[in-house]
Amino acid sequence: MNDFDFLIGSWTVTNRRLGKLLAGSDDWTVFPGTATCWPLFEGGGNLDEIVFPTLGSRGCTLRLFDVEREEWSLHWANSRTGLLQPPVVGRFDGGRGDFHGDDTHEGVPVKVHYAWTGTTTSSPRWEQEFSADGGRTWESNWVMEFARA
Repeated sequence: MNDFDFLIGSWTVTNRRLGKLLAGSDDWTVFPGTATCWPLFEGGGNLDEIVFPTLGSRGCTLRLFDVEREEWSLHWANSRTGLLQPPVVGRFDGGRGDFHGDDTHEGVPVKVHYAWTGTTTSSPRWEQEFSADGGRTWESNWVMEFARA
């Protein structure tokens, strides 16, 4: 528990997102965001909302710690669809958090990986990767760099 305490509070976020996923693209878009994260269950969970002002949308993540399995499940939703996406599940080791799950992108099954790094610094970083070949190769497609607001 308490692995995500570093994220509690308000942030400015620099986003880099790949324009076309799983197509060998190298075209990245950079856009701003602001995020606020609130604790739940005395460190056993949290909820954040991120605002993407130039995109006219918002997203939120609900993170819950499974005490018995000693792992986190991360659940993402956004204002464009209003749908809760399948969770990614994992844990922290040495200040790095790795979380994996299954999803689809444009009807194609993909493996999803979230990585949290820099969690002991003033500028944590989140990265998302997809794999369309069962995890043999991975493509980074979204990076968020956080700075205290």
